[in-house]
Amino acid sequence: MISSNPLKSLISYSHFVAEALDRGTVDRSTVAVWSTSPYTGVAEGEVFLLHDFRLRMREELDFEAGLITAYGYEVYRSEEKLYWYDDFPHPNDPTLASTFPHHKHVPPDIKHNRIPAPGMSFTQPNLLVLIREIEELAK
Repeated sequence: MISSNPLKSLISYSHFVAEALDRGTVDRSTVAVWSTSPYTGVAEGEVFLLHDFRLRMREELDFEAGLITAYGYEVYRSEEKLYWYDDFPHPNDPTLASTFPHHKHVPPDIKHNRIPAPGMSFTQPNLLVLIREIEELAK
C-alpha cells in the first residue's frame, strides 16, 4: 500500500517509486532514489513505457519536511520531446497563476508555450500522475 505521503523518508519514497513502476505499461526503469544528507535526497532516471514513450525525471527531496523541493520531468516518444514540466517560477505570466510555480511546456514553440499544471505538487509525489498521463497518450 502506498502511504499518503511517502516523501517523509528515503525508505518510504524508494518503496513508493518501486510500487509506482510495478505496472504493465512500464517496460523498464533506471530511476534511483538516494540520500544526499541525513535529511535530503534525489530521485533521478528514466522510465521506459510501452509504445516507445519515455519519462526522464529528476527530483530534489527534503525528507524532513516531506517535500519535493525542485523537479524536472520530460516526456518523449522515441527521440521526440513531447512536453516537459518544471517548477521555475514565471510570476509575470498571469496564465500560470492558478498552479504557480508548476507549469507544463507544450508545442508549438515548446520552450515558450507554457500552460498550468494542476497535477504537479511539492507536497505529494508526481510520478503516478505523470505515468497515468503517458498511459492516456499511449491509448
